[in-house]
Amino acid sequence: MGLATINPATGETLKTFEPLTDAELEAKLQQADQAFQQYRKTAIAQRAEWMQAAAQILESNKEHFGKIMTLEMGKTLKSAIAEVEKCAWVCRYYAENAAEFLADVPTQTDASQSFVRYQPIGAVLAVMPWNFPFWQVFRFAAPALMVGNVGLLKHASNVPQCALAIQDVFDKAGFPAGVFQTLLIGSDRVATLVADDRVKAAALTGSEHAGASLASACGKQIKKTVLELGGSDPFIVLESADLEAAVTTAVTARLMNNGQSCIAGKRFIIAEAIADQFERRLVEQYQALKVGDPMNLDTDIGPLATPGILQDLDQQVQACLEKGARAPVGGHPIKERPGNFYAPTILTDFPPGTPADQEEFFGPVALLFRVKDIDEAIRLANSTSFGLGASAWTQVADESSRLIEELDAGAVFINGLVKSDPRLPFGGIKRSGYGRELGIQGIHEFVNIKTVWVK
Repeated sequence: MGLATINPATGETLKTFEPLTDAELEAKLQQADQAFQQYRKTAIAQRAEWMQAAAQILESNKEHFGKIMTLEMGKTLKSAIAEVEKCAWVCRYYAENAAEFLADVPTQTDASQSFVRYQPIGAVLAVMPWNFPFWQVFRFAAPALMVGNVGLLKHASNVPQCALAIQDVFDKAGFPAGVFQTLLIGSDRVATLVADDRVKAAALTGSEHAGASLASACGKQIKKTVLELGGSDPFIVLESADLEAAVTTAVTARLMNNGQSCIAGKRFIIAEAIADQFERRLVEQYQALKVGDPMNLDTDIGPLATPGILQDLDQQVQACLEKGARAPVGGHPIKERPGNFYAPTILTDFPPGTPADQEEFFGPVALLFRVKDIDEAIRLANSTSFGLGASAWTQVADESSRLIEELDAGAVFINGLVKSDPRLPFGGIKRSGYGRELGIQGIHEFVNIKTVWVK
């Protein structure tokens, strides 16, 4: 399987890469295993020094790394630069907090001394997606490396230059050779990697199918996985909400990363009393968006990452329209220019049986539903197989309490945008995956939680 940089704004193939041979892959596995034996013994203060250096490299070169992302997967340059800055933040967060998170935890028992100790387990494989090609990797790597594990990155095949640049960051920061390695391979070789005894666990961010495949392969080997999969996040706006703030945030929530985010607000569930107002204001803001070259800092929406993603999205939209849904804005690819551009779209008035009922729409398409009250809003929000995040808007305390308690999601944001934050655990339930990244919970996923009892 070949790997290539194909500019999604033009369709031009810019650079191709040959996958690792079996011998080259074996050499990297050997290097990872040998590196772990020494790296696990390094002082956490030394790891923190290297991680702080990685943060500095990211910040000092954020425009350079941002342009690589934009070139390979099409996100706007301004959002790519912000992504690099966020990666520096997660590096600093774990550099500053890992010692506390990994400290022995004493417990009173019948022993003279008893405590829990957190220890590294070895090489962890990260299978990562293209949509946040730096952030997804660094939010895995920063805690994993601070624990004393070593990382092996199998990145998406359309972002090879991002993958290589990330390894270069860790190398230049001073981490020993083999502590973090990029593996330029296709997904067809992941199962073989997982079967290798030197690989101790795996993390994946991606589709349900990819997650199920990795979990199955790891299950056969009795190896732990953390999965962050798809989402069809609800964005609930009740009658008491600050409507102006909700609409403005809704645009950002749906269209971040050109609409290609698992935690994007996708299903906008609006109280009937304010639904017409909400729709009108949302349409106005959509119509004001600038679609174009993602390298231009005034561009709001760039291309989708691949032609296949554009085709799949349009098939979902057309299936809704054919059954009677309405599109007050958009509803089609932009054919007047090269590249994978899709018009920012709002769909509403869905009859039963459309893809809007259960499927994730991965692109700039907002699905607008009307409900009569909070009960119906919660039922509709929980009606899909996903459970990643949920945003809900109300200024009534009792409604807020119910939404927090009753929404089936890994995260609930009241009067705010669902986002990942190094200080808070991140992950989903149901078919959105399991396990957590970030926060103290994230650093404890790939460790040996060792009980120590001394008398």
